[in-house]
This record gives sequence, structure tokens and C-alpha cells, in this order.
Amino acid sequence: MLKTGLSYTSRTTVCAANTAKAIGSGDMEVFATPAMIALMENAAMSAVAGVLPEGSSTVGAEMNVSHIKPSGLGAEIAATAVLTAIDGRKLTFNVGASDSQGMIGEGVHVRYVVDRERFMAKVR
Repeated sequence: MLKTGLSYTSRTTVCAANTAKAIGSGDMEVFATPAMIALMENAAMSAVAGVLPEGSSTVGAEMNVSHIKPSGLGAEIAATAVLTAIDGRKLTFNVGASDSQGMIGEGVHVRYVVDRERFMAKVR
């Protein structure tokens, strides 16, 4: 059952593949903002995946985050999402990411519950 307070933490390690230089969002070997956002989205998706109706999933619709501190190669990153509001199919999460030195990013993420078949039919 969907309820506020559901949460999940996704983890990754900064490596050559998820740096700003590799992704193309910058030219330095630090954790890329798009990689941080993807990790936050993964945490939000995972927080509710186990309680959705059969045949449903969620899709990201909005992300408003600040990336406030760089993380270098080898840093362990943890992104946590907490479901804070439910408005019909609209789910709002507080998201945050940190490394061993503390918070590196934070914000708000919106996802919508969708029927998998109907959603995929729109892209076929």
C-alpha cells in the first residue's frame, strides 16, 4: 500500500564511467550531476516498487535538485528518497545524496504511477 514515509537508499561508487567527463556534462573526473540524479530516481522508484498494483510502475516527471559538492573517484555515494506526498497518481519524494564527507545533493522529485502496458503502447 502506498503511504508517505516509504523510503529507499541506492548506492554506487564513483568510477570512470559515471564521471562528468565520461557522461559529457563536464570535463572533470568527478561524480556527474546526471549520475547523481539517476541514483536519486532509482531510490525513489525502488521505494515504492514493492507496493504498486500489479502491472504498474512509476515514471519520473520532475526533478529539482542542487548538486552542492563534488565527489572524486572511489567515493561511495548513497542516494535516499522518502515519499512525502501522494496526490492520486502523483508521488512526491524528498531526495538527498551523500558521500563519506556529507551531503552532496538534495531536492524534490516527482514520479507518476502508470500502467506499464498503456504507457509502453504510447511509444510503440
